[in-house]
Amino acid sequence: MKEKYLFIGKTLFFPEKGILAVGDLHLGFEYMLQQSGVIAPEMQVQEVKEELKAIFGEIKERGLILKKIVFIGDIKHSFSYEWKEKNYFKEILDFLGDYVKDKNIILIKGNHDTIDYSFSDRLQDYFIEDDIAFTHGHEFFPETFSKKIKIVVMGHIHPSIILSDSQNIKREKYKCFLAGKFKKKNIIILPSFLATIEGTTINGIKDEYEDYFSIIPKKNLINFEVHIVGEKENFDFGKIKKLLD
Repeated sequence: MKEKYLFIGKTLFFPEKGILAVGDLHLGFEYMLQQSGVIAPEMQVQEVKEELKAIFGEIKERGLILKKIVFIGDIKHSFSYEWKEKNYFKEILDFLGDYVKDKNIILIKGNHDTIDYSFSDRLQDYFIEDDIAFTHGHEFFPETFSKKIKIVVMGHIHPSIILSDSQNIKREKYKCFLAGKFKKKNIIILPSFLATIEGTTINGIKDEYEDYFSIIPKKNLINFEVHIVGEKENFDFGKIKKLLD
């Protein structure tokens, strides 16, 4: 019997449906740094392609079939129009065309996706397949929490965690998945796919997280389980509330 879902790198895969969910890309982040005067090489698009290619390869090695890819929002970074972001976007779409049909590339609208660069105006607020709903997570859509939905997949929060030794001398930050319950649904929050920064530190959630930021309130989020992204496998670290600073 196949598992309901698998953590593969920073992505989430549903074997029975062949659906791969990818978190916040923020294409153009490096370009934004350059515009701000920071010396940053443009490696993001190539890194995204290489990492996705490795993930596609792992899916194939496991004897599974990739049928559909869902990007769950914040595909681009700038809130305004940037021609470079549009080119980055096209390059990624062209790359994905070698693995899945264009109609099976689903693009969810995030709060950064103020302009549709898909060349076919296909950004959507959410995507539902059977009992699974995919959404960005910055805005609540009743359809994603309807009676038939069992699992809601989202991003937006960019979860990460800081781990330290007993003397708090060495501290390392890691991207992570969060999994828990909200409104009687199983919620899975993906880490950002952006390699440049790890993301929002959940250890400091008590002071840094405001309920308006996401559809998941703090009182619910602290009971979510943490799954840290590793090089070869992911690691379970229990509930957020046991890891708070």
